[in-house]
Amino acid sequence: MTTNGAWADGVRVVQGATLDAAMTGPAGSGRATAFDFAGTGGHATWIGRVALAPNARTGAHHHGRHEVAVYVVRGRGELRWGERLGYAAQIAAGDFAYFAPFVPHQERNVDIGEQLEIVVVRSDNERIAVGLDVTPAGRTAAPGS
Repeated sequence: MTTNGAWADGVRVVQGATLDAAMTGPAGSGRATAFDFAGTGGHATWIGRVALAPNARTGAHHHGRHEVAVYVVRGRGELRWGERLGYAAQIAAGDFAYFAPFVPHQERNVDIGEQLEIVVVRSDNERIAVGLDVTPAGRTAAPGS
């Protein structure tokens, strides 16, 4: 029995092809929700995929009171964070990163030929993303990077 996208006895499986279609289809935004537990009796968690085109970046933002963790599936990128995005760390496939609540940050694809793809887990399903008007400071490498 196939249950792609449907709940079956407390478990839900979402096939990668379903997310691929959502990310790249006619209305594809480079974001696809794998799990959004609103209204299901589950906890307040959002899990999905985000892709950044070669040499693209997000705007500076934070997710309010919510925590965010990312896992890099493919590509190479740079994370910047801090009041003026003054901290920076390089990320690549296999790396994880965690953002505490209210931490301003930005993701950037440093590759000019390959998409940066990450899995995102957020401690909310409210879709809070507060855009910030930040003039980036000079970069300070993060400890250990």
